[in-house]
Amino acid sequence: MPGCAPYDQHVISALAPVRWFRDFGRPPRILGLDVARALAILGMAGAHIGEFVPFQWSDPSTWTDLVHGRSSLLFALLAGVSIALMTGRSTPPAPERMPSLRLNLVGRGATIFLIGLALEMLNTPIAVILTLYGLLYVAVIPFLRWRPWQLLLGAGVLALTAPATLALLAALALEPYGGGISFALYGMYPLSVWLAFALAGMALGRLHVERLRTAAIALIAGVVLAVCGYGLGAVGQGLGLDGRSGLGFGSETGWEAYPDALAAADPVGAALSAFFAVEPHSGGTAEVVGSGGFVLAVVGLCLLLSRPLRWPFLPLAALGSMPLTAYTAHVLSVVVVAGPGGFFQSNDFWAATALVLLIAATLWSMFLGRGPLERLVGRAAQAMAAVPVSRADATADTDRHVPAPPVITGHRLGA
Repeated sequence: MPGCAPYDQHVISALAPVRWFRDFGRPPRILGLDVARALAILGMAGAHIGEFVPFQWSDPSTWTDLVHGRSSLLFALLAGVSIALMTGRSTPPAPERMPSLRLNLVGRGATIFLIGLALEMLNTPIAVILTLYGLLYVAVIPFLRWRPWQLLLGAGVLALTAPATLALLAALALEPYGGGISFALYGMYPLSVWLAFALAGMALGRLHVERLRTAAIALIAGVVLAVCGYGLGAVGQGLGLDGRSGLGFGSETGWEAYPDALAAADPVGAALSAFFAVEPHSGGTAEVVGSGGFVLAVVGLCLLLSRPLRWPFLPLAALGSMPLTAYTAHVLSVVVVAGPGGFFQSNDFWAATALVLLIAATLWSMFLGRGPLERLVGRAAQAMAAVPVSRADATADTDRHVPAPPVITGHRLGA
């Protein structure tokens, strides 16, 4: 009856929360991954705007400092899991699917890259991660058909060798500078580090990440890696290696002066420092292994707890289901409060940001579904691939399981 349409629409809207509480986070979605991603978002926000004192195990009041140098690594790991889920889950994609998958990832990465550029134009003190994050979706394309053991091997090789190798090459070249290498190799978010985490995440996604056994193994392996990595960093500090990283402009030297400049650059010392570096955003092997183990344990713990604690975890999962939107909203909030180029630290603002993001994401997910920027990225990826997406694919734990980015650093620019 025509006269009943408004009433019917009201009934549908009223039933939306009931259906959401009943169905959200159920398979094929993986609730624990959304929860882990939400923790990374909130940690990122805290690293940007929170007030901290240096971390000490003996003082729980300092434990919030753990968000530095780990939030973005958690996102990188979850990015790899998401890529595995959207390209076949536990089964590597068939060769005939590869052309469309490659285009899909290129479209997704390009859109995220452009959003990152737009956020950088706002001139906040935040080191926006989205540009390199977009590049990551293109960088993993050659590895889409690798088996889990190959992905883990590749991640291990990168973690153990890339930091020292890059530091050695930088010293031999007298600290070269350029837009490309500064962006991808020697910046705050070196691609070598992020690619290692993405490959490890892809392996985790291929190993039936939804199973309790996989979650338990991830938790145990994460603890072991954290102990090894941070132990390695402690050894380096005991040896007096400062874990220096980052490059400056090369000096103007000719071949005659090169030997003296090379001696001053100390290639061997630079490589050793990079291997033992454990500080946030140092990009050292000790940091990659130690913090990598930490974030792997976080993912494993979230996967294990999400089943018995499904109801209280739903707001976190809602936030984690739209990470790109939440990250963008966080950056915009800093602009609104502090103005372009402005910067401040406030735990009260961090708490308010967390509360608003949780409430807004829950309501949006309840009544509107996917986040707005997640929809934009998904449509751009589909348009790039020029292939239809079935209803099952649209609701599966694929497109919406695309982590959003954040941040790190030993200073206030990262998470």
